[in-house]
Amino acid sequence: MYVHFFKRVIDICIGIIAMPFLGILILVFGPQIKHEDGGPIFYNAPRMGKDRRPFKMYKFRSMRVNAPDLVMEDGSTYNGVDDPRMTRVGAFMRRTSLDEFPQFLNVLNGTMSVVGPRPDLERECDLYRGNEAEKLSVKPGITGYAAVYGKRNAKAWHDRLAMDVYYVHHVSFLLDLKIFFKTFSTVFGEEGIYIENDKGQSAAKVAQKSSGEDNEKD
Repeated sequence: MYVHFFKRVIDICIGIIAMPFLGILILVFGPQIKHEDGGPIFYNAPRMGKDRRPFKMYKFRSMRVNAPDLVMEDGSTYNGVDDPRMTRVGAFMRRTSLDEFPQFLNVLNGTMSVVGPRPDLERECDLYRGNEAEKLSVKPGITGYAAVYGKRNAKAWHDRLAMDVYYVHHVSFLLDLKIFFKTFSTVFGEEGIYIENDKGQSAAKVAQKSSGEDNEKD
C-alpha cells in the first residue's frame, strides 16, 4: 500500500512545498549561471527511469556548454574535485547539491520520487551486472539509500548499485523517512561529493567520450 499509493501522495506534497524554494533558487542562481558562459540555466539530463523508461531529469547546469563526457574505467561518469568542466557557480551548486533542486519538477510529473535509487544513463544501464537492473523496478529518487549511506559518490559505482538493489528489496515508509532526514546531514556535511578514485586518476587521465553524450553527473 505504501509503495503503490502513499509514497506518491507524500511525493506530491513535498514537491508542492518545494516549488517556492525552487523559484527563489532560479532568481538567485539563474542570472549567475547565464552570465558565466551564456549557456542555458537548466540542463535536461537524459536518464533511465522505472522499468527502463527514458525521461529528462531537470538540473541547474553546473558544467560549461559542450563539455566533453569523462568516463571512469567502470563505465560510470567521472565526477572529481579536479573536474575542469564545472563553472564557478556550478562548483558551488554541486557542493551544496542545489543543482539537483529542479528535480522536484520530476517528482511532480511522476518520473521521479523524493526517495529512490539515483537514475543512470542508458549506456550505464547496459553495464549492469547480476541483479543490478532490479534498481529499475522502482522510480529513481532525488535522494536515496546509496546516496546517503554510501556517501553520495564516494563509493565505487557497482557498490552503490548493490545498495540500490538493497533499497528495492527493503523499501518502506520508515526506511524512506530515515533516508530523507539523513540527507540533510550528508549534504550539510559535504560528504562524498566527488568520486574517491583509489588509482589516483585525475580528470585529464580519464577517457573522454564524444561531447554529444551526457556530461553531468550527481
